[in-house]
Amino acid sequence: MVMTTSTDKLIYTRPTAFTETPTHYCPGCTHGIAHRLVAEVLEEMGVIEKTIGVAPVGCSVFAYNYFNTDFVEAPHGRAPAMATGIKRVLPDRVVFTYQGDGDLASIGMGEIVAAAARGEQLTVIFINNANFGMTGGQMAPTTLPGQKTSSSPAGREVSTQGYPIKVAELLATLDGASYVVRRSMHDPANIRKAKKAVRIAFETQVQGLGFSLVELLSTCPTNWGMTPVKALDFVAEQMIPVYPLGDYKVSPAVAVLKI
Repeated sequence: MVMTTSTDKLIYTRPTAFTETPTHYCPGCTHGIAHRLVAEVLEEMGVIEKTIGVAPVGCSVFAYNYFNTDFVEAPHGRAPAMATGIKRVLPDRVVFTYQGDGDLASIGMGEIVAAAARGEQLTVIFINNANFGMTGGQMAPTTLPGQKTSSSPAGREVSTQGYPIKVAELLATLDGASYVVRRSMHDPANIRKAKKAVRIAFETQVQGLGFSLVELLSTCPTNWGMTPVKALDFVAEQMIPVYPLGDYKVSPAVAVLKI
């Protein structure tokens, strides 16, 4: 929420979609930024009271503590399946999942592909920080080639451990997907673009246009062994070349939305 004083100075206040719960995220982690983008969009759309979020297993397992909306906790990787059930029973609600790469792209890969293929009326916020953050920084499906993790101390070797899974590109091939994009949160300009994408994703659902997913490149300073500033640089210099930002699927009906 943005308020303007008589001197036109911008003052940022806590969105009404947020609780006052202190964060549990590590310093420099951009989960908090992603949370705020979702909260601002829900407030601006006036849908807080009709929104149901689905929390994953991972660093954002406690997402339900931060939002003034109804929330449920899903088993590991099963958030899209749980969200599907909720949306079909309560089609007038705004339903979203908030998932990390370990939850969505590893144990939950079958769930997210099936939900997108069916064209479920869901919004998915997908956080890609290239590792299993909560459990000690192990290699994830999204870990970069050569990137060192606690389970790949010599760096990811693609000849034996495979290439990173590019979720946005993969889901964009499915007919049921209507809006699939990748954004980043490493600087203010990209954060603004990310918020617009989140808004379009929720509008896609509200207007019954199909499945939507916003992949957000995120930092993990603790497990990466970097300062918060260096972690932001890592996203810009190392992650984006592997995970290019852009719109991977925008259906004609979504393309004409006025946001």
